[in-house]
Amino acid sequence: MALKVGIAGLGAIGLHLAKALDQGVEGLELAAVAARDHAKAAANLAGFTRKPAITSLAGLADVADIVVEAAPAAVFEEVATAAVAKGRIFVPSSCGALLPRMHLIEAAKRSGARIIVPTGALLGLDAVRAAAEGDVESVTIETRKPPRGLVGAPYLEKHKIDVTVITTKTLVFKGNAFDAAQGFPANVNVAAALALAGIGPERTMVEIWADPEVTRNTHTIRVEAAAARLTMTIENVPSEENPRTGKITPLSILACLRGLTSTLKVGS
Repeated sequence: MALKVGIAGLGAIGLHLAKALDQGVEGLELAAVAARDHAKAAANLAGFTRKPAITSLAGLADVADIVVEAAPAAVFEEVATAAVAKGRIFVPSSCGALLPRMHLIEAAKRSGARIIVPTGALLGLDAVRAAAEGDVESVTIETRKPPRGLVGAPYLEKHKIDVTVITTKTLVFKGNAFDAAQGFPANVNVAAALALAGIGPERTMVEIWADPEVTRNTHTIRVEAAAARLTMTIENVPSEENPRTGKITPLSILACLRGLTSTLKVGS
């Protein structure tokens, strides 16, 4: 029997994922979606082969085995809390929002829920997880984005940093992953995933650059560990719908969902 999937949000990530599921993925069925504007959601679903139900954010957990969060970070807790309380598999795309809400992990232990963080716009998480089974000296991630991809970040607004006038590459943040997740909730999901896979948000160091010379969201990871020295760079093409999101993100979530039902799963 196919696992039923519910998607919170039909933006740059959620709609792409919904379309892929509607085209058919073995072992998975798109059962429901949730969005603020139900009329717009219905219009987006008009051409679907099998139209899913449109529910409230919390209502997804009532009809789905797997709840995928692909909504603004402001509604993360509403989606996550309902999914965890119902014992569902919860797949967050805004995993940066998970860092200040680690109580959800304890709640999942009690309810039998699972929280599965997809790789997203990152690479090398398997290697980082493996290295973290031994001694790790340091983990750093340097993120470079076109300035418009950072607009609206709370950290920039608090410190009155206008990235729209930046003409040369500029370091706008340096600190740990926990602080980065709070200051840049729409921009540092990659750093959050890296921190969760490795040595934690307090020890994972983050640099964020506004760089008008780059056209892709670029992340460089450096790991110094007893088992290996890792240096990895990925250049993600920004989504046309939302420059804060890479085109690879919905594809990563789809690959994550396939791994839940596939006979052969590659990677730890």
